[in-house]
Amino acid sequence: MTYQRFPGDAEGRGVIISSSSARAVEWAAEEIANGGVVAIPTDTVYGVAASLAHLDAIERIYTIKARPANQPLPVLVSSVGALDHVISAVSPRVLMLLNEFWPGPLTVVMPSDRNLPAAVLGPGGTVGVRIPNHPLAIEVINKAGGIVACTSANRSAGAPALTAGEVEATIGSELDLILDGGIAPGGRASTVVAIRGETLAILREGPVEESELQAAWDNYPL
Repeated sequence: MTYQRFPGDAEGRGVIISSSSARAVEWAAEEIANGGVVAIPTDTVYGVAASLAHLDAIERIYTIKARPANQPLPVLVSSVGALDHVISAVSPRVLMLLNEFWPGPLTVVMPSDRNLPAAVLGPGGTVGVRIPNHPLAIEVINKAGGIVACTSANRSAGAPALTAGEVEATIGSELDLILDGGIAPGGRASTVVAIRGETLAILREGPVEESELQAAWDNYPL
């Protein structure tokens, strides 16, 4: 297995592993499932991921990023079917939107009726969720249980990391593992849209244009 150890902390953190190495995906997924914090490539930027079953790992993300405590973490799922971890039933209109833009750089904020950690819940018990359009990320997430908390691998308010080297240079010593999957192709954080009844609200502009979303939403046969 090909990996590079870089200066970590007293707990022995600090490993970059190439995604082309044997069992690299399994190692990254196992690290997440066992309570580690791992940087992974996505279709937008590199992200830091943790299991929702390990609250201490989620808290570490906040510490690593110096992220304000009132900013919930988004979640990534490996498939539309894995949305069952987040919400018991998705309306046909919302499902249409998801099928149109997922996998891809669109985070959808919707009400959750599952027992999720407070750190991923926003006002009204909502959660921001998406499927990244990146086979490596999807495989890691799937092998880690189908859902992870994941946000950009940089200090809050810092520039997003597009390579494993950029992750290493900023927060690498505080991570358990960095999965090197080459350059993140998107280079820009996802569009964030909230579902509020029968309306859409753009919370953050990104690669998916508001006009595209609204057109798809409006074309649904009511």
